[in-house]
Amino acid sequence: MSHSHKEKRKPHGKFATKLIHFGGEIDEVTGASSVPLYQASTFHQADLEVSPEYDYTRSGNPTRQALEDYIAVLEGGTRGFAFASGMAAISSAFMLLSQGDHVIVTEDVYGGTYRLLTTIMNRMGVESTFVDMTDIAQVRAALRSNTKAVFLETPSNPTLKITDIAEVAAFAKEHDLLTMLDNTFMTPYHQRPIELGIDIVLHSATKFLGGHSDVLAGLAVVANDSLGRRMKQIQNGLGNVLGIQDSWLLIRGMKTLKARMEASETSARRLAQWLSEQPDIDVVYYPGLPNHPRKDIHEKQSLGYGAVVSFDVGSGEKAKNLLSKVRIPLVAVSLGAVESILSYPAMMSHAAMPREVRLQRGITDGLVRYSVGLEDIEDIIEDLEQALRG
Repeated sequence: MSHSHKEKRKPHGKFATKLIHFGGEIDEVTGASSVPLYQASTFHQADLEVSPEYDYTRSGNPTRQALEDYIAVLEGGTRGFAFASGMAAISSAFMLLSQGDHVIVTEDVYGGTYRLLTTIMNRMGVESTFVDMTDIAQVRAALRSNTKAVFLETPSNPTLKITDIAEVAAFAKEHDLLTMLDNTFMTPYHQRPIELGIDIVLHSATKFLGGHSDVLAGLAVVANDSLGRRMKQIQNGLGNVLGIQDSWLLIRGMKTLKARMEASETSARRLAQWLSEQPDIDVVYYPGLPNHPRKDIHEKQSLGYGAVVSFDVGSGEKAKNLLSKVRIPLVAVSLGAVESILSYPAMMSHAAMPREVRLQRGITDGLVRYSVGLEDIEDIIEDLEQALRG
């Protein structure tokens, strides 16, 4: 039986089913159980008068297209885009803006986004105002005549502040502003911002979506066809696309997203509770804790609390001591992997942020960020206990 003219399967069912049956999971030509790697830079054009679907891999490739369609299905958008890194995706979204435009940004945004806006986009004539987006009054107060966009990150990195997505999206629509949201921490399994009125959802797919610390990637999903055409023009024009092998690896990693996220979150909730009971921990940040600010808002817009727990041990000296004594987690940049990763934002993710700015945002010298992996939670707690007491 020939598969060559078989219609592409339509994704169906609930989220866990869509992770496996996303529409491109079976090769239409051979019936292969995974997307083929089209390791080609260019494509033969049989008829010069008829534009082929693929002509050059920067502009489009079947393997990357399968991934882009996959994330669009999961986020509920009209079109997806795969980039060489999370920052490539974020910077491409900011390329929708023009000289003289202004953007309102979550104040404790990821350090790389802060660096992009304050050292590169500002030179291009795009201005930014960083505000505490947990307070809609501050968002409204930041509005200028040249404001064109709002950039959200919720929960924020690394203090896990919660922004009311629907509230900010409504404000943005009221003033005809573009909305962009970094959904890296929650993933579409827990949070689908397009359904809440956001225009562009962004991911560092290096993290939970890839899940195995072996691929660098960024994804973007747009809410409408008009934005899709504009983003495609930017992606093709900049050429910052995801490579074929990495596209395939990311598809493979995403298939287990639900199973990984559920297991890691179960452990993260246990860890956050244990940390909150320790006398030598100053503060614990985790949306699943009863006292987490705006927990009710988070529960309204997200189906889970995620696998990232941040906590403050009181000083830089104590933080460095902890980092030197843990045995289970990688002490590393990044998060969202099968192995636990312990990070030190002051010298890693937020090193680009000036110290005084960092401290204003609650990113102290004693703050560490624990991305909980798939190890046994009892071992994770025992390891942290010996490192804290040692």
